[in-house]
Amino acid sequence: MTDPANAAESAWERVDTTVPHSARVWNFLLGGKNHFAADREVGERLLTMFPDFAMVARLQREFLRRAVRYLVTEAGVRQFLDLGTGLPTAENTHEVAQSLAPESRVVYVDNDPIVLVHARALLTSTPPGATDYLDADVRDPQEILAGAAKTLDFREPVAVMMLSIAGQVTDKDGPQEIIDTLLAPLVPGSYLALSDGVNTNPALVEAVRGYNRTAANTYQLRSPARLAEFFTGLELVEPGVVPTPEWRPDPDRWDPPFPVVSAVCGVARKP
Repeated sequence: MTDPANAAESAWERVDTTVPHSARVWNFLLGGKNHFAADREVGERLLTMFPDFAMVARLQREFLRRAVRYLVTEAGVRQFLDLGTGLPTAENTHEVAQSLAPESRVVYVDNDPIVLVHARALLTSTPPGATDYLDADVRDPQEILAGAAKTLDFREPVAVMMLSIAGQVTDKDGPQEIIDTLLAPLVPGSYLALSDGVNTNPALVEAVRGYNRTAANTYQLRSPARLAEFFTGLELVEPGVVPTPEWRPDPDRWDPPFPVVSAVCGVARKP
């Protein structure tokens, strides 16, 4: 498994604090502390242009919690491949999964060196389970599969978690091909959980356009229909591809009407 203590020192050498990075900006929007002046400047600008950005970030985390809970308690999944991990916050994938099933195994994947620096927090596992971290790019699914196979057993179902990561892959880089490659070796009964921002709100579109002008890695907003296509060939779990707060909401969290949020999500099973 990855040794974060040995990797952290070299990772710091790759950190450019003068250029905003999506993981650190997202951490700022979630109210975290792992960001720099350049990230805060972009985050404040995003909030000025699209005040609901912080809510979008929080609702993405809430969807992660609900999706993992469903996958563990209803689908019986005990293995997770979490792409675009980002910086540690409350209720990370392994914390939710292992609180319900301590034997759960989780592999996190990210290519931001600042995430690697903080990997020690991500790699705290329950004794019966396991966690690992891969320093890899989502655009190299074969490398991800090879690394994940050291911790995950591909003879058993795996849930691939792609939250706010497909938007960081341009159409030229083939997001559908990446998803298909990741799912290909997984057995029936494996799952894809995906959520991302959509291009239905002009204010969000303009905010992301401004972010892309200075960001180290750009973000691509797509239509809800286009994001739904990523589940082609899979069996969608009810209620399908819906706005983030509408996916199996906690009864004590939201009462209809749900907040209008420019992000959609879904969970689907490999037949």
